[in-house]
Amino acid sequence: MAQKSNYGNNNKGKSPAQVDAEMGKMPPQAVEIEEAVLGALLLEKDAFIAVSELLKPECFYRESHQHIFQAISNLFFHEQPVDILTVTEEIKKIGKMDEVGGAFYVSQLTSRVASAAHIEYHARIIWQKYLQREMIRISSDLQTRSYDESLDVNDLLDEAENSFYLLSQGTMKKEVTQIDPVITESIERIREAGQRTDGLSGVPSGFTGLDRMTSGWQSSDLVIIAARPAMGKTAFVLSMARNMAVAHEQPVALFSLEMSNVQLVNRLIVGETEIPGEKIKNGNLAPYEWEQLDSKIHSLMGAPIFVDDTPGLSVFELRAKCRRLKKQHDIQIIIIDYLQLMSAAGMNPGSREQEVSMISRSLKGLAKELDVPILALSQLNRGVESRSGLEGKRPQLADLRESGAIEQDADMVCFIHRPEYYGLFEDADGYSLEGMAEVIIAKHRNGATGDVRLRFRKELARFEDPELQSLPSAGEGFDPGNGESAPMTFSSKMNEEDAGPAGNNKPPAGGGFDGPPSGFDKEAPF
Repeated sequence: MAQKSNYGNNNKGKSPAQVDAEMGKMPPQAVEIEEAVLGALLLEKDAFIAVSELLKPECFYRESHQHIFQAISNLFFHEQPVDILTVTEEIKKIGKMDEVGGAFYVSQLTSRVASAAHIEYHARIIWQKYLQREMIRISSDLQTRSYDESLDVNDLLDEAENSFYLLSQGTMKKEVTQIDPVITESIERIREAGQRTDGLSGVPSGFTGLDRMTSGWQSSDLVIIAARPAMGKTAFVLSMARNMAVAHEQPVALFSLEMSNVQLVNRLIVGETEIPGEKIKNGNLAPYEWEQLDSKIHSLMGAPIFVDDTPGLSVFELRAKCRRLKKQHDIQIIIIDYLQLMSAAGMNPGSREQEVSMISRSLKGLAKELDVPILALSQLNRGVESRSGLEGKRPQLADLRESGAIEQDADMVCFIHRPEYYGLFEDADGYSLEGMAEVIIAKHRNGATGDVRLRFRKELARFEDPELQSLPSAGEGFDPGNGESAPMTFSSKMNEEDAGPAGNNKPPAGGGFDGPPSGFDKEAPF
């Protein structure tokens, strides 16, 4: 065992050619095509443009060819002419003339090809051979290191996934698309949205006012939902997950880095059955509550909600799991609770700010790759606490914690704000704010910004549409096109079965909400 482990240590860092030579096999290569590509680059000045996005020096099998290509790259990026003489001089500058075989070998390359007509096709062959060699190198190293029992198997798996992920990233090169097929696809999506009776083009949140402003969460969007602790971030996304999966039958992937699966499901049960959380936790239920639990829990059974509570989830683990969920269950939305608890293992960030930047960029890339919206919860810094007044306590984009990249990468930034948490029980117009929450859409790349009012039932850790009340109608003076906002106040779909006829203010089952319950603790972690 020790002998194999030593072999792994010696093997690490070697070139694919060395590894394959020790194994007694010839590595994948195309030396003659490499010579033809380099010769074409020396013959035609614009040939480098065709291969610059595909090839890099290490793609070449021969080390001498790597140095020649590096010299050509240096000249191109400094806008210098590329020919036999200039390349030879550049090779001298970087001190690699002996390694490439002298000026004579460079001059001989032009005789390997007549023109640069097929250079892109030849470059793809070189790229494919390089990928094969890299896969052999990575697999060989992993095979050898797997014999070393001193290594943690989870670390080894993470390194393996990271290595192949970085390799695959280089293969995903998208071609430039002429606009006509894009217009056709866009019109088709507009038609599909027009045929929907609810007028939504994305995944519905289940909250009428929010859906009216966003038209649903849109595919490939990265949505940041941020708030200070105890504002109800987890309760908000759990309420949405329930609405999406149960009411709209949309498969949801929920990654919780803070709470366990059981804790999350308990919260869903509390919200669905309207049985207080303490009773669900200690099991001290009255007979009628057991009946209530049994009758209402069935709506959650079989719901397409897929929960993962892996602590310290890395970007690479998230990507692999989401790909599987998309393939197996066709998930339509991904929820992450919360962004700052993720890690960028394998990316070697220089600081925490850079790590958060890498995570946010990776999440945006994943949203585009899977073509689904990603909702990521985020913490806010303490700037909110230091400000005073009704408006001062409202979160701002500058309050996003640890990295400005979150704001830059996000297609939408929403804040959750509960004024009563700060002892503010009336707005500027005198309307009651007890039991109310605001979803502040502070950034919306493809739509309007504004505020949406929701009802927060603290005892159930659940958000709902607010009951009809004497607030301005959402349609009065509201124009999404110019960014104006108005409170969204619609009756709750979740309580329609309990509501009386139109105009009847009958409260939902369980009684109306008269502000915080007795023993109200504004520090409760909802």
